[in-house]
Amino acid sequence: MTAHRIYRLNRQGNLLWLRASVGLARENHIVLRLLVDTGSSYTVLPRLILERLGCNLQQPRQTTTIVTASAIVKMPIVAVPWFNCLGVRKENFSVVAMDLPMGSFTNGLLGIDFLREEKAIIDIFKGEISLRDN
Repeated sequence: MTAHRIYRLNRQGNLLWLRASVGLARENHIVLRLLVDTGSSYTVLPRLILERLGCNLQQPRQTTTIVTASAIVKMPIVAVPWFNCLGVRKENFSVVAMDLPMGSFTNGLLGIDFLREEKAIIDIFKGEISLRDN
C-alpha cells in the first residue's frame, strides 16, 4: 500500500492556493503565495523576486512560449537556488519568470511540472492535495 502525505489548501472563491518559499540560504528566504494551476505547464514566479534571488533574466537557462489571454509571449526559464513547497525542497528548480496581472492575490503559479513530478493528487471538494511517498 502506498502512503500519502495530505496537505490542506487555502481557498479563495473557486481557486486553491498554498504557501511555498524560495531562497539563497536557509535564513534568507522569501515566502510566496502560489495558485495551484493544473493548466500551467510550468511553475511561475514574478520577475522581481527572481532578480532578488540573483537569477539572470537576461541570460536564462532557456525560454518558452506562453499563450496568455491577450498575447503569445516568450518568457525566460531560470533556476532558483532552492524551492520548498508541500514539504519538498528542490535545489536549482526551474521556473518561468513572469509577472501575474496587477491585483492578483498570489505571487505566482504552482504548475504541472512540480505536481506531476511529486505525484500530486488534488481533491477539489475537500481542498486538499496529497503527495505519494516514493
